[in-house]
Amino acid sequence: MHYYILVSASMEQMIGAALSTIVGVIIPMIQLIMHPGLSSLMQGIIGAAGLVGIGAGSIIIGRLSDRSGYLLWFRLCPVIIMAGAAIVYLWPSPWMLAFGFFVCGFGTGGGYSLDSAYISELMPGRWRALMVGVAKASCSIGFIGAAVVCWLMLLHSPEPLIWPRMALILGAGGAVTQMLRIYWAESPVWLMKHGRTAEAQQAARHFFGSGVTVAAATQHDAPSQRLSALFHGVNLRRVIFSGIPWACEGVGVYGIGVFLPVLVMALGIETATTTGIHKVIDSVMITAAVNFFILPGFAVGLWMVAKGYNQTRMLTTGFVICALGLAILLAAYLLHWPVWVSLAGFIIFELFLNGGPHLITFIIPARIFPVADRGTGTGIASMLGKAGAVLGVFFMPMLLHWGGMTLVLIFTGTVMIIGALISAIYGRLVDE
Repeated sequence: MHYYILVSASMEQMIGAALSTIVGVIIPMIQLIMHPGLSSLMQGIIGAAGLVGIGAGSIIIGRLSDRSGYLLWFRLCPVIIMAGAAIVYLWPSPWMLAFGFFVCGFGTGGGYSLDSAYISELMPGRWRALMVGVAKASCSIGFIGAAVVCWLMLLHSPEPLIWPRMALILGAGGAVTQMLRIYWAESPVWLMKHGRTAEAQQAARHFFGSGVTVAAATQHDAPSQRLSALFHGVNLRRVIFSGIPWACEGVGVYGIGVFLPVLVMALGIETATTTGIHKVIDSVMITAAVNFFILPGFAVGLWMVAKGYNQTRMLTTGFVICALGLAILLAAYLLHWPVWVSLAGFIIFELFLNGGPHLITFIIPARIFPVADRGTGTGIASMLGKAGAVLGVFFMPMLLHWGGMTLVLIFTGTVMIIGALISAIYGRLVDE
């Protein structure tokens, strides 16, 4: 049952990663069929729409779940994702595309705030942080799987007009998620914290069998009456430590990740000698290859979490080495070094981003916020993370237009250094 919980509560991580990958593949395909092509502003709007939805869903559904319980929203989130995918498929225009991705993101963001809550409350104590990390690491399957499926679709039908079909990947993910959650129950810990011990007993037995008992709650917590209560004192430090580094890594994960096919073409490291759709297909193939390094990065990070390595140090060091990888990529671009050096910079960036900040920022909120405000606290952290991602994605096409890859890499590297500084300063305060 613990494995079943882990899989079911990891689905939005995979869907969110797939959403970002699909957006990056679709934008250059739309460029090929529009005359004139999409402006950098419209590219930013389409790229950021899903992330705006994730941020909104995280904070709104996270807050509602703290008050009304997790179960209803846990089952509703995949339905919202399917609705968004249907909008993209049925009404394939740029503005409806942005709206459909926003709806998909809203359902995904709601899942973000609930996934870590369920896992952290239902896993054995000694495995809790690791299993929350495993859930986050499952996004690597979304990044890799979506890139590979899109590449295979393009190989089978090398026409830019097929892009609406790629939304069906998200719809299928939502459908699988919904089926996994038919056999489910409310969080026993949430019920206990609200003084509903008998219901908590029933929910625990639903998950783990008739031999399971729950301890009677000596007191129950209520969520903070005002959202502003989370922005004072120690809670403010928790918000800064969990949210700002998440925003910084969001710039790297999504600012670079969403536009990776476009950036690959801008760097000139694709191998296609022709233009048009074949150049896009080749850039998607390289994107899939780079995305494969997300998985070993997460694997190393999870091993370090399991061994008890200091998570603040992992977060800080990861940011610093990410900046180093981008510096190598920038030097290779400016000095016209061989393609393998550029790829090495990308690989260093992906390995340490996913083994450090991308993993640890997901673990931290469930660890530092109390149960009564966990959904809201996680939602705020996720919202801040997606705010950084939105800014990165929205401005990435503009940065590319204003200053080319040089400006893109300098900007992203600077954000990584800021993330390292905030992690080192506020991580120490929270750990104390």
